[in-house]
Formats: sequence, C-alpha cells, structure tokens
Amino acid sequence: MRVVVLASGSDGNSTYIETEEVKFLIDLGKNAKYIKEKLETINVLPQDIDYILISHTHKDHTSALKTFVNRYKTKVLLSQQMFYDLEDIKDYDNIVIYEDDIYLKDIKIKSIKSSHDAPDARNFLIQYKEHSVVYVTDTGYINRKYFNILKDKEVYLFESNHDIEMLMNGPYPKWLKTRVVGSLGHLSNKDSAFYLTKLIGPNTQKIVLMHLSHVNNTEEKAMEMISDTFLEYDIEFKDIKCAKRSEITEVLS
Repeated sequence: MRVVVLASGSDGNSTYIETEEVKFLIDLGKNAKYIKEKLETINVLPQDIDYILISHTHKDHTSALKTFVNRYKTKVLLSQQMFYDLEDIKDYDNIVIYEDDIYLKDIKIKSIKSSHDAPDARNFLIQYKEHSVVYVTDTGYINRKYFNILKDKEVYLFESNHDIEMLMNGPYPKWLKTRVVGSLGHLSNKDSAFYLTKLIGPNTQKIVLMHLSHVNNTEEKAMEMISDTFLEYDIEFKDIKCAKRSEITEVLS
C-alpha cells in the first residue's frame, strides 16, 4: 500500500492511496491541474485513478471534482445525502453510493460518521491485507463508540486544525470562531493530541497531522502540543509529520 497526502488545508484537501489492485483518492479539493501535477510527481496518471471517495461536500474537499470527472470519467463514491448536495455532478453517470462498508477490489473501507456541519460527513478506516490507515478530519469530536474500531492502526491521518489561543485571539468573526471550536467544527491541536493518546498502539508506525489552519495554527504549535501531550501520558512516539497546504507528503509505504 502507498499513501500520499496531496494537499491538506482550508483551501483544498486530497489524499492518494494505492494497493496492488486499486488506486483511489479521498476527496478532490484544490483544482484539477494541481491534482494532476501532484499525481504525476509520484508517477501516477490521473486517468489511472479508479475511484474518488468523498468524505463530505464542502468545497475544500470537492472543488476539483466536476472538472476532474468530466475529463477522466472516474467513479465517484459518496453517500446518498452527499449526492443530493452536490449539484456539480447530478447528471454524472459514474456514481457509486456507499453506506458503512465499502469494498474496492483488494481493499476494505469502513466509513464512520464524523461530526461536521455538512449534510453528511464521514471518516474512514482503510484496510488492505494486514495493513491499516485511519483517516480522521473535519470533525468536532470523535464518538467514543469508534475508539475500538480505530485503535492501534499503522497510519493515522489525523486532523489538528487550530491552536485554540490563536483562534480566539485571531481575525475570525465571533460566529466563525464558535463554529470552529463547536461540536460540528474541527479538532484543535489539543483535541487531536488527546484522541491520539487513546488510539495509537504498538502497531502504529506514522502520524500525519492534517488540515492545519493557515490562519489559526502553525506546524510548530501542532507539533509542540502533541509532543507535550504524549510526554504527559508517557507515550514514546516520534514519527509525526504535518501535511502541508500545497505540497505532497512523503510516500508512506
């Protein structure tokens, strides 16, 4: 399995995952030109993408979708509520509606409900043979009932959206600050670090912090918070990176 975050942030999100039999993207933000160029840097042609899996319909996760699918005729996986909310692809033929479990050739994806202010929003557990990737972004909290499902996996792609102090003292209007910190908003650095203390285990190899706000966060603050929290909980884990807004991550194999 290969995993590469192509973009992560408020202006666009997309993650590439590949196994022996399938190539797919989680979300398609930014624009089609950007996605094409980033795929080609890892020797993947956009026409070779089998599926685009949509987590929710906010523009930073779907802005490139209409152009990309019109050009490459890629299958789009989304829930029924997402389909009704996406005017751009109402007449598109290659739609696959998913519910909880998704099977793509040699890969199994379990979708779980996230808590976000979209008509439907999902996070994912991706399983290939003995390997596993957890994808958690765009959620105000993680329901405790999902802890066992998400526990002790190999790779965590995990939202660490904002530093609470930066957000509260920053330029956002009051209503937007309330949205971001609310139960339908985004995980703060503090939230993210705490949840990860409950989830990572002996099998965990990599953590990638995702969806960092360019206004209300910095990589340094996100890394400092997770480092301090892990120290507080006596957790020794060092392989942690931050995904960037307009650069791909290393290829996680």
